Amino acid sequence: MSRKLTNPNRRVSSLLAGTMILALLAACSGNNGNNGAASTSPSSGASPSASASAAAADYGDTGGLTLPIVSEPTEITWMLVGEHDVNDLLVAKEIEKRTGIKVNFQTVSSAQYQDKLSVTLASGDLPDIVHGVPMNELKEMGQEGAVVAINDYADQLPNFKKLYVDENPWVATSYGDENGKMYSWPIYELNRDVNHGFMYRKDILDANNIEPWTDTESFYQVLKKLKEIYPDSYPYASKNTTAIFGDWAYGWGIGSSEYPLFYDESDGQWKLASHTQAHKDQLDFMKKLYTEGLIDPEFITDTSDSWTSKMTTDRSFVTWDWIGRLDLFYNQVKDANPNYDLRYGLPVGPTGHIRTLPKIDGSWGIAVSNNKNKEISLKLLDYLTSPSGSELITIGVEGVNFEWDANGKPVYPELADVGVVDITVLSEKYGMWLEGAYLRPDHRSVYFNYTEKEQEAQDLINEGQRYEAFDPLLNFTADEVERIADLKASIKTASEEFNTKYILDPAYGESQWNDWVARADSLGVTELVEIYNAAQARYDAAQ
Repeated sequence: MSRKLTNPNRRVSSLLAGTMILALLAACSGNNGNNGAASTSPSSGASPSASASAAAADYGDTGGLTLPIVSEPTEITWMLVGEHDVNDLLVAKEIEKRTGIKVNFQTVSSAQYQDKLSVTLASGDLPDIVHGVPMNELKEMGQEGAVVAINDYADQLPNFKKLYVDENPWVATSYGDENGKMYSWPIYELNRDVNHGFMYRKDILDANNIEPWTDTESFYQVLKKLKEIYPDSYPYASKNTTAIFGDWAYGWGIGSSEYPLFYDESDGQWKLASHTQAHKDQLDFMKKLYTEGLIDPEFITDTSDSWTSKMTTDRSFVTWDWIGRLDLFYNQVKDANPNYDLRYGLPVGPTGHIRTLPKIDGSWGIAVSNNKNKEISLKLLDYLTSPSGSELITIGVEGVNFEWDANGKPVYPELADVGVVDITVLSEKYGMWLEGAYLRPDHRSVYFNYTEKEQEAQDLINEGQRYEAFDPLLNFTADEVERIADLKASIKTASEEFNTKYILDPAYGESQWNDWVARADSLGVTELVEIYNAAQARYDAAQ
């Protein structure tokens, strides 16, 4: 699930960005796995004898949590995104067998989830576990006693304590309330290293003896040569409209999930990227490409379908997108053009860097109701955060629905006739990969099995460690969030409008740039930056 794991910007509301995650993760997944713990087939229901069996069984590394979690059969409710009922499938039954807890998964389709969640929250009748509550609302609910402060129970939750208290104490600073109380259970290491970047038609470059670029100047020269050979083409095409400015910004050292703001590591301050010299340099480079016909004139307005048509013919050859596109485009055109070969290229810009994706994300709004089942619910979440629980949710049950092959990858005998075993298939068949329930995706699972081209992208960036430093994850008060929403939207819109005019209008140059910078105070830039740096000061003081 992920914008093919686009993942990527920080969510203001975990729900709004989360509801499409399953379908998108599925689009970018393959096959992978290794090292499973043996287990028996799942039972249809828990009983005292089943609990005794769980206690005797070896379910692998539980991180110090004792199974079963309960000594008597217990039922809890869990509301999350899901496209079908999973309560009679493998994972739900296996959770009950191992923990003694019968989970009534209340799955709601992604299209209807937001409305259903709003009604549920308004009713006050919460399930034991709920996914997708907006973070600021969740903090208010916690302070009112409706949901539990998870870190208050850390001593009973060995996996939570290890990952989010002992090893990463900043998590409570970034995701807790002003008292450091955390109400949302984090997700650990969901993101892949490389998920987006520049791409090029290797078949076209090879046919014309053009070497891939190694820096910004050679990127320009590659586009220039392609234009000479294919004069009717626009070598670079884009479907990302005004998002292109933020996509490219990491290469100029001003990228951020908070774009158009960015964190300047040189002085530990947040600044507006749109007024920096680096941003002007980026715009000047883009203007040069536009003026020389090297970038598609429709790069701000092009649709996905139109862009696809250009990138799968001889109209455009270079772009920026999700790495799953490397294989999707080939599969789309291979019958007509078996030589089509889209490959991942090095970042463009003076830093030569791409975005660093977060290792931990606590903004998904996975909350536990403050009721009689709270400790049971918390321990279940802790189990699913353990290596054993992680394997169950994202790989399955060894000997039941999968086996390890000679290369240490899981194979699913019942799915032998399925072309690609991705997480949508596993979700539908076994109840795996439920959004809001995969709390620590196992990196041996299908999602982390890269195709040849995707692996090449990982290697290209990792070998040179071409990553921008990861920005501090700031925690804003409710009043700050409201003010940021007002200021940031208008500043972002004004920035995008100026950027577009600067590139497209031949009359725009130094004078217009100076006028734009002088407009800072009238746009509220000073106030917005002050809010961010006040939050940064709180973050620094807590470290």
